[in-house]
Amino acid sequence: MSQSAPAVRLAGAALIIILASGYIVARYVAPHAEPLTFLSVRFAATALVMGAIAAAARAPWPATVREWRDIAIAGALLQGVMLSGVFWSVRHGLPAGVCALMLALQPVLTGLLAGPFLGERVTARAWMGLGAGLVGAGMVLAPRLAGDDALPPAAILAAGCGLVAISLGTLWQKKTGQTGDLRVNVTIQFLAAFVLVTPLALLVEDLHFDGAGELWIAMAWSVLGTSAAGILLMLWLLRRMQVSAMSALFYLVPVAAAAMTWLVFGETLTPVQILGMVIAVAGVWLANRAPRPVPAAPVPAPPA
Repeated sequence: MSQSAPAVRLAGAALIIILASGYIVARYVAPHAEPLTFLSVRFAATALVMGAIAAAARAPWPATVREWRDIAIAGALLQGVMLSGVFWSVRHGLPAGVCALMLALQPVLTGLLAGPFLGERVTARAWMGLGAGLVGAGMVLAPRLAGDDALPPAAILAAGCGLVAISLGTLWQKKTGQTGDLRVNVTIQFLAAFVLVTPLALLVEDLHFDGAGELWIAMAWSVLGTSAAGILLMLWLLRRMQVSAMSALFYLVPVAAAAMTWLVFGETLTPVQILGMVIAVAGVWLANRAPRPVPAAPVPAPPA
């Protein structure tokens, strides 16, 4: 399947919207639950839901320890470390816009590491697209950064850990070429994230979880939307796109988050932000139009 096929483009757009909604969730959750506690419950619930779906479909589970290990490492990085860094940083004083901007650096970091890790050559045209995407994302978020004189160093460090984790997790997922059933892979990934995060929550938090209605709504969307549907789409796209091309999509996450914040919370978009959105979209298009090899092995589409 060509990476420019309509199904791939549609899946990419859906992934952007789903991931952007995570910043809305983080804003709602912060007053109601501690970040690692919330994530621990979220990881356990997602693993149960996806495990039940896999069992009902009689999906095959990995046959070797190596397969389990590779999927678990990807889950610990992509889910456990990355989401912990994002939620912890927002809870401890880092504005969501700054956090989104830091995560928008992921395509650049992934592109730099794709050569040593995967032997992929990122073309000049792709680098131009990646650079334009970063400029556009910065323009979207710049007005929201004004006036933040002192950002908490620990929160910045936590978001930075999330940035490194999502880059390494994406590369590991691609390098190991995991081809098992997507429902099973998602279950194992979230089990690994749960095993990683829960002891940390028990060590450093008071396990505050007030059970408010907003919290349960956020939890339901986190489990069924951003966790289950989001990771399924990400895994599906990783099997059909070069890693640097798929990573370029992440530039649109802060753009979509800004638009969603405007819709949900009434924040206005300035002309500079609108121009930044256009530049970011153009950058993603340019990066994805650059010539690159396409994986030839067919894989099943994610379940509806």
